[in-house]
Amino acid sequence: MIVRIDDPDDPRLAPYRAVRERDLVGREGLFVAEGRVVLEKAVVAMPEAIQSVLLAEHRLDSLAGVLTGLSEATPVYAATQAAMDAVVGFPIHRGILAIGRRLERDAVALLAGLPARALVVGLVGIANHDNMGGIFRNAAAFGADAVLLDDTCCDPLYRKAIRVSVGAALTTPFARVGDAAALIGRLADAGFETVALSPAGDTDLRDLRPAARAAAVFGAEGPGLPTAVLARCRTVRIPMAGGFDSLNVATTSGIVLHALAASATSKT
Repeated sequence: MIVRIDDPDDPRLAPYRAVRERDLVGREGLFVAEGRVVLEKAVVAMPEAIQSVLLAEHRLDSLAGVLTGLSEATPVYAATQAAMDAVVGFPIHRGILAIGRRLERDAVALLAGLPARALVVGLVGIANHDNMGGIFRNAAAFGADAVLLDDTCCDPLYRKAIRVSVGAALTTPFARVGDAAALIGRLADAGFETVALSPAGDTDLRDLRPAARAAAVFGAEGPGLPTAVLARCRTVRIPMAGGFDSLNVATTSGIVLHALAASATSKT
């Protein structure tokens, strides 16, 4: 349903007002999707969750095919570029936003519903939204079935995290599980072998032969994973040139998930 709006003060656009400021205070169960690729993935993966779309009017024709995936009852607001910029509070050159409602998942149910051969990502203390988005992008790229987050991780559905993930935060199932100990416990209860990344890991990544149900657990840059977590996992290291022992956590996740996905493929 296309609704043309010229007035930036139109109350129907309230969820889009001052987007950056709202990022800081939260959206009470909602998220913002930004850009064409993210909108496309959201429409395919969760059309029922999209409450409305706001477009610069010159984007309408190019997005016609994407918008057909929405319910006819979902409003698509088309505004002039100037009006859209005034609403969101900055020049939004992409001219594409959507508001959606979060889908809450239970960690136990999520893990129980995975197949006999599955790959899960566990995150502890990931507080940087760029890293969070990058990890979700890698998880989707290498076929991870789910992501578990402890309660110290930042929000995967923060606008920037969704954008950096190229929409993967909307399409890869995830759930929160309390503290790091609870995260490891949930994985163990569901029959997953947990592989924890550490520069001092016992196993070289090249020698890793993961179980059918494997979980790769990553910690924050700097402190890494807590000692108590490492003690409950199979620790793995990525070999590096002398004098260097760490990588950006999103980069690390890409290397490790590629290795695990390749190992799983070789076993099928």
